[in-house]
Amino acid sequence: MKVIPLCGLAVFLLTVTASINGWAQAGAAASAPVASAVAASGDMSAPSSRKADRALRRKVYAAIAKHKEISAGDISVRAKNGVVTLNGTSADASQVDRIAEIARGVPDVTSVINKLTVQKPLGGM
Repeated sequence: MKVIPLCGLAVFLLTVTASINGWAQAGAAASAPVASAVAASGDMSAPSSRKADRALRRKVYAAIAKHKEISAGDISVRAKNGVVTLNGTSADASQVDRIAEIARGVPDVTSVINKLTVQKPLGGM
């Protein structure tokens, strides 16, 4: 007679143990992608990354400004993880390539995307 309650108790304990184990594994599996997504996106270091991007942007502007023959008033510089994107217009076609060359020469610049165009004179052509 005591065997039946012991078997019932054993089944109950096995069920509870299995459900706790399954619940713990499901929780760990659910949190693992979140943790890896945060690590992959770099959200933990986003402020320092933005700070480095701003510093690199200022370095590129300063390097361009050192060249007095270049009118940098219509040029914008964006920096993201060492990649510099140049946008805007230049008065002379030869300056477009020269500005990209100057940007490539700045320390910490890994690549330059040159989207500069030549400014058309007033009147169209």
